[in-house]
Amino acid sequence: MDSYLKHYINGQWVDSIGGKRHLVISPSTEEPCTEITLGTQADVDAAVKAAKAAFETFSQTSREERLALLGRIVEEYKKRVGDLAKSMANEMGAPLNFAATAQVGAGIGGFLGTIEALKTFEFSERHGANLVVYEPIGVVGMITPWNWPLNQIALKVAPALAGGNTMVLKPSEECPGNAAIFAEILDAAGVPPGVFNLVQGDGPGVGAAISAHKDIEMVSFTGSTRAGILVAKAAADTVKRVHQELGGKSPNLVLPDADLATVLPPTVSGVLINTGQSCIAPTRILVQKDQEAEAVGIIKGMFDGTQVGDPLTEGAHIGPVVNKTQYDKIQGLIQSAIDEGAKLETGGTGLPTNVNRGYYIKPTVFSGVTPDMRIAKEEVFGPVATVMTYATLEEGVRIANDTDYGLSAVISGDPEKAATIAPKLRAGMVAVNNWGPAPGAPFGGYKQSGNGREGGLFGLKDFMEMKSISGIPA
Repeated sequence: MDSYLKHYINGQWVDSIGGKRHLVISPSTEEPCTEITLGTQADVDAAVKAAKAAFETFSQTSREERLALLGRIVEEYKKRVGDLAKSMANEMGAPLNFAATAQVGAGIGGFLGTIEALKTFEFSERHGANLVVYEPIGVVGMITPWNWPLNQIALKVAPALAGGNTMVLKPSEECPGNAAIFAEILDAAGVPPGVFNLVQGDGPGVGAAISAHKDIEMVSFTGSTRAGILVAKAAADTVKRVHQELGGKSPNLVLPDADLATVLPPTVSGVLINTGQSCIAPTRILVQKDQEAEAVGIIKGMFDGTQVGDPLTEGAHIGPVVNKTQYDKIQGLIQSAIDEGAKLETGGTGLPTNVNRGYYIKPTVFSGVTPDMRIAKEEVFGPVATVMTYATLEEGVRIANDTDYGLSAVISGDPEKAATIAPKLRAGMVAVNNWGPAPGAPFGGYKQSGNGREGGLFGLKDFMEMKSISGIPA
């Protein structure tokens, strides 16, 4: 069993102040695989104190010093690819091949994008009689999820460092090992003591303490909308900046007369990758009613051809979902679709036939789904695709926008036609004939999908304060 019982505070691995031991359950074996200590308010206080003290000097570092530091982090990160991949395979079920490439690679990408943005970032701009300058915010509290753990850590830590901030990170207690390894990486890269601090813990304990702490100037949260609301409420009394990337229920709007065999595989794959545990997974597949049968055939073939298996085995299969709570939720949503009259094309409830334990989900496809069904409204976070139909493209756009969320949307079909439809979709990101944003794009959403943006230049700006200075010579 992996053991990470200490927190990383002020450049040292330290014992918790009153914390309790927590076992992480492997989703593939249903047995403990990692132990951590759930931190306390006192642990957060110690980390914030260290970060506040370190801010006095780190906030004054130059662009060149920060670029050099970020570069050293990338080099140290590359040395730990195998360790990071194995940790995620054990704790959240990402198969080794996928973990070592997509999961680990997403973290590196977050740093590389920030480095490029920092190289040319304008820290001051003249606007008429005003000089507008960008400055560090202060101590940033970070709360990150388990589904793309390194990606979300990197998209917060990299711009925070680039902007001259100091920070306290609370990773998900469902997948904490990669964050401990990440702290070792930053230590090896020479991040000054107190600039980066890691406090393991859960939401009600460490997450709430970070959100409400009077000496934290900004909290950046990625997770469910339900939890994001709690973070915002906890942060309100101290009027700190709240930066959130929350849930999604992304549509895949398939344009009429699209070549389905060409456009569906690259977009529908987003429902299977990472076992469907992506906030931008385009699970609501909207097709013109005359193309429904053809679309269902292609999608069913993709899902029937997807193997499920042990994440610690090399291969192109998908793994389990992260825990029993998620497994039970997905099973309930699949059953609700059956009960409400959707047609089960493949998959369904229960374990796949090739496994007898673990939180594995059968790759599942429904047709005949209507907007009023639970499975059309709630975020599934598993390998479950729902096919819905529209009569006219205008109706398709209305159905696509008929959600409380607005993180991302996909358009499958002719790019020129897609360019006229994209402005009509109420989402922070629109991908054409793909399901993910291009590198460096601002990542974030509308409505209950959150506020703020991460990634590249836009992420860097979101981790900085803006000050106007007037009355000085040009």
